[in-house]
Amino acid sequence: MIANTLFSAKALWYLTRGTGIVSLLLLTASVALGVLTTARGRSHRWPRFALGGLHKHLTLLAVAFVVIHVLTTILDGYAPVRIVDALVPFVSRYRPVWLGLGTVAFDLLIALVITSLLRARLGHRLWRRVHWLAYACWPVALVHALGTGSDARSGFMLIVGVGAVVLVLAAVLARVWFVEDGAAPTRVATAVAALVCPLAIGLWFESGPGKTGWARRAGTPQRLLAHRVTPVSATVRKTTTVSLPRTRFAARVRGRIRESNDLNGLLHVVISGRLAGGPGGVTRIDLRGQPVSGGVTMSASGVSYVPAGTRTVYTGSVTTLAGKEVVASVSSGAGGRLQLVFRLAIDSRAGTVAGTVDGAPVSG
Repeated sequence: MIANTLFSAKALWYLTRGTGIVSLLLLTASVALGVLTTARGRSHRWPRFALGGLHKHLTLLAVAFVVIHVLTTILDGYAPVRIVDALVPFVSRYRPVWLGLGTVAFDLLIALVITSLLRARLGHRLWRRVHWLAYACWPVALVHALGTGSDARSGFMLIVGVGAVVLVLAAVLARVWFVEDGAAPTRVATAVAALVCPLAIGLWFESGPGKTGWARRAGTPQRLLAHRVTPVSATVRKTTTVSLPRTRFAARVRGRIRESNDLNGLLHVVISGRLAGGPGGVTRIDLRGQPVSGGVTMSASGVSYVPAGTRTVYTGSVTTLAGKEVVASVSSGAGGRLQLVFRLAIDSRAGTVAGTVDGAPVSG
């Protein structure tokens, strides 16, 4: 059992992730329904005006969730996302291309809302052109979610992405099949485009976000990459000429705490931080187990520590949990072993960690 403060969720972080996923689902449903309502099919159970009203309300709900998603991303403060980044595409210092695509989708939704409010003054033809342009925000938003989202490689996000693609693809093909007045070449071209687009997105994902190292290639600032300490399962590298900790040391540690749940319902907690004093360096604590009231019943753990100025990775596991104290035993490929004693204070609202770490070499 771990103290409650150690596992307090970061509200803004989870709200940002949750609203982003819900926005994508709502936008997918809105686009699919909008495509279907343009077809000539009739239904006594679902007349066209009812489908049109449902489509309108789904779109407005999607816009509301997107606005919350944007605001919580800015307020979170972990990634350097400014207000201007949410309105002007491709100017952000954080993953500029992939965050910029999210901005493009957001701007298209804003244009859709504004032109809908001014529909009577703009005329039906201009409104309809803007309305169809707004459908482009769906594939843009999907690529944004896969290119920027922290859950892109997780199982549930892959299910969401594939499900969204299948739903929109089915809607487009259904419209092509049931429409009565479309020219044959146009219908064929639409069907081919509907098949090529998800294939292209899939190939891009496999060669980009689906591979390790995407965070660096996507344009994540170096200071944030420093928090992504080498995973506990990483291969140990050769040491450099810089001396490794051979005596006891004490250092201050500051960092962040993150929580997530996997598909099996297990809670995964990651505490990453940077050491000031002693040999310096970066460290990471991974804890996994069944969530319970006030914490988690730990079933697995991992700890990694990389002293500053070296390429040596100490890896190991947590041996003792006692309130705010975390004791770990780690070792390196060069035969060195350390005992690390963390005493941590958690700011649950900000999702930050501060405290001290005492290190001592272990013989044998």
